[in-house]
Amino acid sequence: MKQTVVVGMSGGVDSSVAALLLKEQGYNVIGLFMVNWEEESEACTAEADYEDVKRVCNKLGVPYYTVNFAKEYRERVFAHFLAEYEAGRTPNPDVLCNREIKFGPFREHAEKLGADFIATGHYCGIAHTQEGHLLLKAADAGKDQTYFLNQVTQSQLANVLFPLGALQKGEVRAIAAREGLSTARKKDSTGVCFIGERNFRKFLQEYLPARPGRILTCDGREVGRHIGLMYYTLGQRRGLDIGGQKGDEGGRWFVIEKDLKNNILYVAHGDESALYSRGCTVAGVNWIPAPPKEERFSCTAKFRYRQGEQAVTVTRTGADTLTVMADEPQRALTPGQYAVLYRGQRCIGGGVIGQVLR
Repeated sequence: MKQTVVVGMSGGVDSSVAALLLKEQGYNVIGLFMVNWEEESEACTAEADYEDVKRVCNKLGVPYYTVNFAKEYRERVFAHFLAEYEAGRTPNPDVLCNREIKFGPFREHAEKLGADFIATGHYCGIAHTQEGHLLLKAADAGKDQTYFLNQVTQSQLANVLFPLGALQKGEVRAIAAREGLSTARKKDSTGVCFIGERNFRKFLQEYLPARPGRILTCDGREVGRHIGLMYYTLGQRRGLDIGGQKGDEGGRWFVIEKDLKNNILYVAHGDESALYSRGCTVAGVNWIPAPPKEERFSCTAKFRYRQGEQAVTVTRTGADTLTVMADEPQRALTPGQYAVLYRGQRCIGGGVIGQVLR
């Protein structure tokens, strides 16, 4: 008897090929499309994406369903997203979305459909061992998505398949084209998870009141006005609107600090030394599959998605807290983002950056 796998179908080429490969491997495949954001907007492409899901599933001859998790998304992901911005931090909702939606309610719904396994089009690998469920880097280093999966728990990773782990993105598109899938040349989605591409400042203004304030240099000189601290992140250069200041021939202005209490944005230009730090505290750590035996150890880490791995020393300070110190100074470590840890091909966990240690 064939085993059933429910595939999270987004309407993109990756999940389309994931479903195709699993069917070729002999599984009974079911497509499941999630609606996690309800809004009449050009940026919200759910209706068009579902049409692509239907086309692909009909081409593959597999059944498909849709499920609405908009309430869960707003309560579990979006509310946290807004709270973090309001607190002056810069969150990464894609990480939370994986734990709270894609491997949470989605998994539960898939089991109701009779799933023996669930699968997604993520670029990563997985190994189900006696030690636990190991999260592995993808063959395509440029597309590896283990960073976004660092908060997925062991129980959530059980019976999960990642069919694209051994493939390059170009191979995935070639397979889709060869099989005549309508998503073969579809542009990759970007923007906030399930919310899509949009004017981010305008979007935030719909949910959080902006508090304009002063932009100061480290020596207290006022060089402009900001439109609200939530719209800026450490190291940001664009959108400051403070060019042409007297004495700023030393280079472009950039954000070095946000003073939430006094509603002040601090900036500098030229010398970037104020942006660099050696490490950070990390909280809410999720270990994959379990905490290492050592209280202090060396490994590599990524402090943002589009960053190469950095050599670090990790000190465990509690059950789910760490101090991570990098061998080389790091530019613009950002509270609210994630520090994700690696040993060789394995992602061994991660947590939220708290205090930056200069």
